[in-house]
Amino acid sequence: MKVLIVTLPLAGHANPAAALAGRLAARGHEVAWAGSELMLRPMLGPDAVILRTGSRLFREQGGTGIASIRSLWTRFIVPYAKFLLPGVERAVRAFEPDVLVVDQHAVAGAIVARRHGLPWATLVCSAMELTDPYRALPGLTGWTRDQLVGLWTGAGLAAEDFADPRWSPQLVLAQTVRELTGDVAGVALVGPLIGERAAPPFPFDRLDPYRRHLLVTMGTLADDLTADFHGRVLAGLPDTVQAVVVAPREQLPDVPDTVLVAERVPMLDLLPHMDVVLGHGGVNTTSEALANGVPLVLAPIRHDQPEMARQVVAAGAGVRVRFRRATPAQLSAAVTDVLDDPAYRAAARRIGVAMRAAGGADTAAELVERLQRTVSAGASSVVRRHIQPLAWRAAVRAGTSDTRSTP
Repeated sequence: MKVLIVTLPLAGHANPAAALAGRLAARGHEVAWAGSELMLRPMLGPDAVILRTGSRLFREQGGTGIASIRSLWTRFIVPYAKFLLPGVERAVRAFEPDVLVVDQHAVAGAIVARRHGLPWATLVCSAMELTDPYRALPGLTGWTRDQLVGLWTGAGLAAEDFADPRWSPQLVLAQTVRELTGDVAGVALVGPLIGERAAPPFPFDRLDPYRRHLLVTMGTLADDLTADFHGRVLAGLPDTVQAVVVAPREQLPDVPDTVLVAERVPMLDLLPHMDVVLGHGGVNTTSEALANGVPLVLAPIRHDQPEMARQVVAAGAGVRVRFRRATPAQLSAAVTDVLDDPAYRAAARRIGVAMRAAGGADTAAELVERLQRTVSAGASSVVRRHIQPLAWRAAVRAGTSDTRSTP
């Protein structure tokens, strides 16, 4: 089987796709990527086959709440899809894949798959679409649909044939579990996709065995504000806690030697040493922490992060704080609460057990194989099982169905 992967050139999206690619390759399948070699190569390594689409810069995103969602679409998802379409078209013609794996927000891959009549699996790397926290806002829902219809017709597909390219009618893979999302119709909840990664060096010998350990990692969405946030975290940190902060060293020039600052850390190796993670609610770091049974303090910034934080808090595996307004005392209290109350760690461990049982990249690879086999054999019950619940999902969003799950 030949598999073409279309993803966003961001670590939080490429790393899960790379884990799936690794499992598919280990099972004897040929895997290639369509995307920016400049950005993907450092994440995927020298052996990845990358069918180059070129690279471009995008305008900085901003805002919070609804404004941040609109900013994400107008400044990244839509322009990136328009830029990527010709490159993915060339990649499909050159590689002749049997199936595509398409990041949910790399909608150019789904549009090209539809144009060529190829099966594709959607890979969900965001909490924003999966539980649809903005479904009660018809204005935003309609506006988003308009963006997608514009991309669809701009690619030469008929408006009357429009089908939301964020959702494959054949297979949707989400790296989460029902303990966080509840039952989600028509979606395979496979748990986090975690594979081998190049691990940067880290001074593990400097972890103080007599202190509890806090990992602080806020991603890259608010680089202009993270220095202030880190300062508030460290200002109130109890002496009994040692912090590891993922940030450029120049952001924190005056921290004591007991605080470990590194621009990159070997996340998968480091998490088993941590007692709590303070993050922004990105899906990957949050999922990887929970997979290791580590509870969280979450300070969401924008996009899907508030929804991810809501899920963690509802599951009892962490608490939420304000990114911009939390005081040092409030941040200290949140960290101490999660450290001192064993219920948070118990909930995180329970979710971690569910994540491991879901199978991760192994299960996802099996489902992609099944998709290719069933399509090759003609329309089958496996494909229909995904079409029917997705139709049900559309009915729920339109208000024509109740909210009971389907089998």
